[in-house]
Parts: sequence; C-alpha cells; structure tokens
Amino acid sequence: MPPIPPRLVMRGIRKTFGSTIALGRVDLEVLPGEVHALVGENGAGKSTLMKILSGAHLPDGGEMEVDGKPYRPHNPLDARAAGVGMIYQELSIAPHLTVEENIVLGMEPMKGLFVDRKAMRARTLEALAHFDHPDIRPETLAGNLSVSALQLVEIGRSLAMGCKLLVFDEPTSSLAQKDIERLFTLIDRLKAQGISIIYISHFLEEVKRLASRLTVLRDGSVIGTRDVSTVTPEEVVALMVGRDVKDLYPRTAHQPGEKLLEIRSLSGRKKPTEVNLDLHRGEVVGIAGLVGSGRTEFLRALFGLDPMSGGEALVRGKNGAANPRMRWQEGLGFLSENRKEEGLALNLSIADNITLTCLERFGKAGTLSPRKQNAATAVWIERLGIKCQDPSQSVGALSGGNQQKTAFARLLEHDVDVLLLDEPTRGIDIAAKARIYEAINEVVTDSIRPRAVIIISSYLPELFGVCDRIAVMSQGKLTRAVPVEKLTPHDVMLVATGKAADLP
Repeated sequence: MPPIPPRLVMRGIRKTFGSTIALGRVDLEVLPGEVHALVGENGAGKSTLMKILSGAHLPDGGEMEVDGKPYRPHNPLDARAAGVGMIYQELSIAPHLTVEENIVLGMEPMKGLFVDRKAMRARTLEALAHFDHPDIRPETLAGNLSVSALQLVEIGRSLAMGCKLLVFDEPTSSLAQKDIERLFTLIDRLKAQGISIIYISHFLEEVKRLASRLTVLRDGSVIGTRDVSTVTPEEVVALMVGRDVKDLYPRTAHQPGEKLLEIRSLSGRKKPTEVNLDLHRGEVVGIAGLVGSGRTEFLRALFGLDPMSGGEALVRGKNGAANPRMRWQEGLGFLSENRKEEGLALNLSIADNITLTCLERFGKAGTLSPRKQNAATAVWIERLGIKCQDPSQSVGALSGGNQQKTAFARLLEHDVDVLLLDEPTRGIDIAAKARIYEAINEVVTDSIRPRAVIIISSYLPELFGVCDRIAVMSQGKLTRAVPVEKLTPHDVMLVATGKAADLP
C-alpha cells in the first residue's frame, strides 16, 4: 500500500522578531485524519509556528503545502479559505451577535446587496450538526452561552468554511470535566471524518488520549517527533528541557513533624461551610474538588484575604487575628490561582516581585538596595530555572510558566513554613510544572527545616503525584484527609460529585 500523502507539510519555517530567533528552520508534517500533538515549554515557538500556519504571521523563510498544493496565507481568512482553522485559547466570539452570525462572520453568503439569511441558516445548521449540543441554536445570542458552547461555535465557524485542518490551542483550560469529555468525543468524530488536528496542550494525559504522534519544540527548533503510544512522560519532558527527568513527580520519603496548622470548623461568608484539618511539617496535603466547591474560598479565609465567619485556625497552637500581614509574619505564604491580577505586580521587576513581602531585609531607613534585591533574586532564578534577561526584567514580559515560578519564589524568599498553593501549575507548560514539583519536594524534605504545603488542584494526577494526603471539598465541606496510597481517583471523584459522602 502506498504511503498516505500528508495533509500539511511545513519545511524550513523561519521567523525572527528583531534579534530574537523565534523559529529556526522548523519542519512539520500532519497526515489526513491524524491528531498530532505539539508540545514544548512556553516560549518554545509553538504559538509562532501556529500563527504562521493560520495566517496571523508571515514567515521569514520556508514553504508550506496543504494537500500537496503550495500554501502561503496572508491573513486568517486566507487560511480558512484554504482549509486551515485555528481555535485559540482566548476565543474570538462576538457576544452581541447570534450563533449563526458568528459562524458566518467575514464570509456571509450574499444575495445581491443583502445577506442571504436562508443560506446563512442552512450553513449554520450544517456546521452545528457535527456537535451533540441541541441547545445551541442559530438564533441564540452568543453572549448567553457557556464557555464550552462558545468553543463549539468557534469550531463550527471553521467547519462551515470546509476546513480540513484544525489547530486547537490549549482548548481545555477553561472547561469543566464534563465539557472536556464532550470535546474529546467531538475530536474523535472529526478525526473519523478525515479532518486533521494539531493539538497543543500542557497535559500529557490529554495528548495520550487523543494523539497518535507528538512533536516537541525547544528554543524555536523541532527536537523530535515521537509515537504517543510508546513515549513516556519523562522522555517528553526531557526533550522539552534538554536534560533527563527521572520522575515527573519526584518523591522522597516525607517525615511529618510538628503540627503547624490546626483548623477547626472553619467557615466563610458563603463557603466553606466546615473545614477541619491538621497540617504538619514535612507533608503535602492536597485539596481536590470541583470548581465552585469552596476550595479557593477556604485558602483565602485561612490567609485572611476573606473573613472567617466561624471556627478557628491555630498556627503553632496560637490563634491570632487572621489578616494577610499577620499570616506572613506567622510564616504562611499564599499563591493565588489568579497570578496576573492577584499573584504578581506585572509592571514591576522580577526582583521587586520576589522581595515584595520582606523589603525590610534589603535596605535601611526606608531605602532599598537594588544590588541586594538582585543578588537574592539571582538565587531563585538559578534554583527555579526562571528564563529571563536579568532580575530587573519586568515580570509582565515573562512567559506564564516563568511568571508562576516568580510568584512561587516569593514564598521561598520570605522563608515561610506553610505554603498555601492554589492551582500552582494551571496554564503553565510541562517543564515548568516539573520544576515546581521538584521545588515542592525540596522544601518539604529540607533537612534543616522542612516546610508544609497545602495544594489545591483540579488535576488529579498532580495531587496523587505530589501529595501525602488528599481531602475533598464538596459543597463547602472538606472531608478528612486520607493517605494517597489508600485512595484512587475514582474515590475522589465520587465525593467531589456528591455521589459519596466521604472518602473510604
């Protein structure tokens, strides 16, 4: 049988921005009906390559073919007309327009000088027929739809143009589990119809579930293409970072010590309704649960960002006024899930962000020593692998993974005993996740003064990989924390979805 000709060929694609080489002679092939994953650290060149493919950027060199024909789009509309559609993480939907107006936007069927409404409706219904989502109607205002439904409208727009190649850029980042499964079913269906898909994700489990091959980018170059069925997560991370990673979730023996936190019947204004938890030095406790269950509200109330309406939280046996300044002084540090708005001052430097809560160490009589700040920051840049020009670079100019490492470094520079981490690896690449997992393990197993960690995560492999015990938040109430070796992900999901009252 002759080999199947590729749907997409990209050869020697080059792109520079000033003196920065974003892509250096990148080659990529995608077959008809193939789900091909594209992985790499933030800043590796994935987005630039896909923007060239989708017509948002022009390449400086190289050539492309779609179904054996030369392909060089000058804008996204050119790309769609040639059969290439891009589904961005940040959806480009006009909320004030209807579903059908969004689907045909920029390619409205015309009858003379007017839009052909009948043809527009027919084209929309044909596109929506791909989805098992009868509640999405052509006449529905897009602004009234959920995020998952809007994503389907975005996909429908590309299908209405007859796209044969779709690019999905981190499509599950804002979806609930039920909607993720729907999306995966849709991708399986599109694949069966012969539509090719390039899938960009930081989640290797998603890549394993959907893709047959993956290509790794590092520093603007293709490092290798692998068969998904045979490659291991550790191999992928090693290709991404350029060094061996023995275990994505490094685990050494944790030895629980003195009790640092004793939480009894803690409640907030609305959530949580009841939290009882003890935390000891040298252990990591994970909090699982669905979005809206009260997990974030618990950490915010514990740290003093939101008021407690009942109960108590003892730090080393003492009950003080719960406010952020006091908590920092008591040795608690909080990492918000919203790093851009709450976790970082994006207009300040890396050094300013890392030293922000302990500025008194870096000057006298109200003055600051940038030299001392930069020296302290350089230590964390090295230890956490923060990719930057120097400590004075603006945090807003860093990739998401390096921003998160900066926010995490602030807790370490403050030298806290308890790290309260809310979704610490959300939206960052696999290599950055691996470094944060290593850092968590290092502080918990520190031979001189082991710390303690509470970590909230919606990603169960992460919780089972780094935690000693897991508790589940459901409707504002936290279960008891159970050792991970006595649990399965199924046990956790039964409680999180309300199908079981407690962990086994």
